[in-house]
Amino acid sequence: MTVNDAALSARFALAKALAAEAGAIALDYFNRRDTLVIETKRDPQDVVSIADRNVETFLKARVAEIYADDGFLGEEFGHDEGISGFTWVVDPIDGTAPFVNGMPTWCVSAAIVRNGEPVVGVIHVPCSDELYAAAKGFGATLNGNPLMLDPSRNLQNAMTGIGCNTYVTPERVGAIISSLMKMGGNFIRNGSGALMLAYVAAGRLVGYYEPYMRAWDCMAGFCLVREAGGKFMPFPTEGEEFLKGHPVLASNVSVYDELLAIHRASQ
Repeated sequence: MTVNDAALSARFALAKALAAEAGAIALDYFNRRDTLVIETKRDPQDVVSIADRNVETFLKARVAEIYADDGFLGEEFGHDEGISGFTWVVDPIDGTAPFVNGMPTWCVSAAIVRNGEPVVGVIHVPCSDELYAAAKGFGATLNGNPLMLDPSRNLQNAMTGIGCNTYVTPERVGAIISSLMKMGGNFIRNGSGALMLAYVAAGRLVGYYEPYMRAWDCMAGFCLVREAGGKFMPFPTEGEEFLKGHPVLASNVSVYDELLAIHRASQ
């Protein structure tokens, strides 16, 4: 094992452990969510709670204790550049709206980007006790069981995840869904883009498309989908563009070109 492989392997193990710990903390908040103070950010649908902030604080502090030179990008507290070449990219609770409304479709998402490439992706789903985990060259697993996509799945015999938010016009969302359904497909949206990307890696969805997502929502999912045999559309991972929203598409290779066509037509 090379030095780089050893560094990646050690961080992968830590990411899995921290995601599990963070999930337990978040689940405790979820079970007493009626006591939480809920705030809105840019609009009434964009919510945040003390749970989001405290889980991210926990993750950031634990990473800093062990890998002080690593960078860290989180949804709640922004970007700290590192000098090691590794950057942790974290969404402490992806799916805060389902979380505060008592639905189980939320998760903890933790990724590591090395030199512009997502090399670790871990998504923990506390309500279903699921841990999706992947690292470059290590494959992808769900609760330790290997994940590998089935190339016979297509838009017509499987479900596609579609995401939306107030950065995207209702008309554009409608056009995307209409295009998919005209091709014989059907769609689902569960409130967590990170979780739907994990579902792509697990073969539960054949693909996922959202016109505007941030890095902390998708980096872990990208790694999972790639290691399960899928494909994703390039996402900027350097400079100011890394901190902005961009289109996200990840899927089984069997439908990638069709979903890419939907993306291009909707721009």
